[in-house]
Amino acid sequence: VQLMESGGDSVQAGESLRLSCAHSKYTYSGYCLGWFRQAPGKKPEGIATIDEDGRTFYTDSVKGRFSISQDVAKNILYLQMNSLNPDDTAMYYCGADSPGLGPRSVNPVAFRYRGQGTQVNVSS
Repeated sequence: VQLMESGGDSVQAGESLRLSCAHSKYTYSGYCLGWFRQAPGKKPEGIATIDEDGRTFYTDSVKGRFSISQDVAKNILYLQMNSLNPDDTAMYYCGADSPGLGPRSVNPVAFRYRGQGTQVNVSS
């Protein structure tokens, strides 16, 4: 399974970015796709997950600002990030797995497959 993130950039606080993750048609039964991030010196943090039925889950720190979606036909996962702030600065990764559980019950940090990451820098 291959995943490749893109869309990371350096932006000002309050601006928006959309990350993309192209994957090799990961659509196995019970699959979940998700995003997690890791800031320097911090543990990785799962931030958003979507399952095969389109159900989503967000961690509290991004709820209301970030939106996860997927284009099943194009095999692309997205993360729309609005109202960015300096605390969102991190390397962002997409991941995939088939846990057979809903998005509320899984953490993308633990997914078996992940990309190489794309860097997001937010300055104040």
